[in-house]
Amino acid sequence: MGYTDQRFDVNLSILFTELPLLERPAAAAAAGFGAVELWWPWIETPTPPQAELDALKKALDDAGTQLVGLNFYAGRLPGPDRGALSVPGQESDRFRANIDVAADFAASVGCKALNALYGNRVEGVDPAVQDALALENLTTAARAADRVGAILLIEALNEPESPLCPLVSAPAAIEVVDKVNALTGLGNAKFLLDLYHLSMNGEDLNEVIDTYAAQTGHVQIADNPGRGAPGTGTLPLEDLLDRLTKAGYDGRVGLEYKPGDRPSAEAFGWLPN
Repeated sequence: MGYTDQRFDVNLSILFTELPLLERPAAAAAAGFGAVELWWPWIETPTPPQAELDALKKALDDAGTQLVGLNFYAGRLPGPDRGALSVPGQESDRFRANIDVAADFAASVGCKALNALYGNRVEGVDPAVQDALALENLTTAARAADRVGAILLIEALNEPESPLCPLVSAPAAIEVVDKVNALTGLGNAKFLLDLYHLSMNGEDLNEVIDTYAAQTGHVQIADNPGRGAPGTGTLPLEDLLDRLTKAGYDGRVGLEYKPGDRPSAEAFGWLPN
């Protein structure tokens, strides 16, 4: 058990970022990973030129890496934003413009999971207005994901680092998952269970796993404190992943941690040989 029986993928938006985007899939493959995930790579635009989408597809294909998770457009990430879909005006419009672009790209590379980050509260805007907008955009995204045979992921972030985001607990994210599924009838909205974020919130990780494993569509890990590699903090990540397996989760586990002061290729020493 432990790490040896997990299906890990590496997040190319937090690891290997010392390299240009198109060189990261090959670097991940060289480090032993056949699967990768990405935040939306084009921070400035929800609708990049087709040539840029094609170039990323070619880089993934040439490296032999399978894209297993992709974020919809989420604003400046990393940065001050935590998503766009609940932010009225231009950001919501950008999210909507991105929905089919992201879904079609996912289809082109066989990616079966699309993550929709909720976004921050906006000063002067009624939270109920934002939540209604979010639900409208999420149902549209869920239908687009279903069109390409993918699931829609909804993630809980952590309050210390994302104080303006309302989805900063597992129950808050699950509530949205349930609402989206009730509206679409598709059942393809799932929980993205990020053990680092939930631990930062002080949640009971064993309880979260036992309660929500069946609704979990993807898992991400980093150690706490520090969001570094497993073993750099105090989280019992092996035990938690074993618990997830016993609870019935058999999907991918995304490595979404900071490599520290070393090249990303040297940040995997914790993995069993």
